[in-house]
Amino acid sequence: MHITRYTDYSLRVLIYLAALEDDRLATIQEIADSYGISKNHLMKVVHQLNKKQYIETVRGKNGGMRLYRAPSDISIGALVRETEQHLDIVECFSEEGACTITPVCGLKNIFDEALQAFLHVLDKYTLAEIVQSKDRSKLLRLLQVV
Repeated sequence: MHITRYTDYSLRVLIYLAALEDDRLATIQEIADSYGISKNHLMKVVHQLNKKQYIETVRGKNGGMRLYRAPSDISIGALVRETEQHLDIVECFSEEGACTITPVCGLKNIFDEALQAFLHVLDKYTLAEIVQSKDRSKLLRLLQVV
């Protein structure tokens, strides 16, 4: 299973915001600089996270964004399901699949079971568990959060 860059960046934005203290606002540029990624790539991600109410944005000179929900209310599994357009591990998962043996192939069921196990593991974790570790201060240093 491979997650897209879109999901990766969504997780990175949420981790950054969850690591901040006191409901502090962060900017797209600040997050892009911390991770060394393009601001333009993050703009679409942030827009969708705002629409899906993972974050809230504040406009204006001192604007920025912060988490809309508590980190403990953000399921990693749910986020992956919402940000991945396709969780098709193999061609036969999609309606456009053209594999000749799909009607009799037992492999599809095995891959479906594996996908469900993958998602089940992700469902066990929240954003809070990712950032509320003993290494939180190290996370903030690595992200260059001041």
